[in-house]
Amino acid sequence: MKLISAVIKPFKLDDVREAVASLGINGLTVTEVKGFGRQKGHTELYRGAEYQVDFLPKVKVEIVVQDDTVDSVIEAVKKAAYTGRIGDGKIFVYDVEHVVRIRTGEADGDAI
Repeated sequence: MKLISAVIKPFKLDDVREAVASLGINGLTVTEVKGFGRQKGHTELYRGAEYQVDFLPKVKVEIVVQDDTVDSVIEAVKKAAYTGRIGDGKIFVYDVEHVVRIRTGEADGDAI
């Protein structure tokens, strides 16, 4: 099993959710996060004063999938989150050793 973690622009969340759902993936976790990469933030104006915003709002989407569906999920997330502009985000893939569903006690593949 793999954990796919994607950090994307917030307004692309619905597109990513729909793309993943179309593959039959029925569970994901979403967290509001802040960060920066090459974007390096931006300046804003507040009551006439200019100030630097270093951390930009992003959304982190986490999905646990079987090994054989990793590539298709990554491709779906890439297409759905793409804008072609800086700050589109990144996708990370991690190994998952063990999963347990708390309610039923199901483990590993049955738990996802």
